[in-house]
Amino acid sequence: LACMIFAAVSGSSPATVAAIGSIVIAGMVKAGYPEELAAGVITNAGTLGILIPPSIVMLVYAAATEESAARLFMAGFLPGLLMGTMLMIVIYVVARIKKLPPQPWQGFGNLAKSFASAFWGLMLIFIVLGSIYGGICSPTEAAAISAVYAYFVAIFVYRDMGPLKGVPWRQNPDDSIGRIIFHNVSQLLLALPRSIVHPDTRKVFRDASKVSIMLLFIIGNAMLFAHVLTSERIPHHIAEIIVGWGLPSWGFLIVVNLLLLAAGNFMEPSAILLIMAPILFPIAVKLGIDPIHLGVIMVVNMEIGMITPPVGLNLFVTAGITGHNITWVLRAALPWLLILLTFLALITYIPQISLFLPEYIDHLKGY
Repeated sequence: LACMIFAAVSGSSPATVAAIGSIVIAGMVKAGYPEELAAGVITNAGTLGILIPPSIVMLVYAAATEESAARLFMAGFLPGLLMGTMLMIVIYVVARIKKLPPQPWQGFGNLAKSFASAFWGLMLIFIVLGSIYGGICSPTEAAAISAVYAYFVAIFVYRDMGPLKGVPWRQNPDDSIGRIIFHNVSQLLLALPRSIVHPDTRKVFRDASKVSIMLLFIIGNAMLFAHVLTSERIPHHIAEIIVGWGLPSWGFLIVVNLLLLAAGNFMEPSAILLIMAPILFPIAVKLGIDPIHLGVIMVVNMEIGMITPPVGLNLFVTAGITGHNITWVLRAALPWLLILLTFLALITYIPQISLFLPEYIDHLKGY
């Protein structure tokens, strides 16, 4: 569940594993769970980072095929919930069989306090996804709004960075509400201009710029590569060859899955999409396969590629967190990989799992 929530903000599988795994794996071991089980669960659940929207990989697919990013995001929502639910059910069964120690119920009071402290961060998910799905903003506009929102929350609400870092909202327990409000408003007004040039803010801008430049470079090359392939009619020729084989749509999807699973062992997801999406897209259209459905199938294949050696990025991230070698992490992750393969079969041959929400939103004219 933590991976699902973080995936709704990050859009990256390795980032999800790094953020959640660095906290949760140690916590699970401390609570009495085997480290191998903890590492395997997080390595696999972290792949949700590129399926639950917003997703960097979906943006690359949208750029390569000129499909709607908003429709792709909506198509990934139900599959993401389904995959997370499947993992949670299996985890529950394994925990019961192995008699793993449950945590004591903390009560609704503690739950309410936790929710209140996390409220401002959780609102980021509603801002991003709600504005896109409600037709209020495009994905780009939602990203800009969420960036500004995150800036104010991090610096002025949680105060874990910037000039107010570590400064409590209430200086003295005996202060009245009026004094607290006056004191904090004056602090905020003084801190606002300083926060713009603060070292913490500059570091965030620098890191965000690196990621943005990387993504723009990938998307720019995706569009260029797709243009070259189209100009040379390469997808058209390959499409004629595969259509000439007389494969039905279900047979073509088997070929697609085998091809992408093999590529996922050796290449990074964005690179695979850059090469394969412009080739597979026109063939799928000829065979009557919905391009959005094909996009979700490709993303799920990329998820599996994240945990298959030798270039499984999630394996390397988990290895760095646990201090174990890749072989140990792979052995921990493999049993859970069977769930992802079952999930891939469901997504491939039950297209309505992916297409129900986009079609429903289209019916409501929400885009």
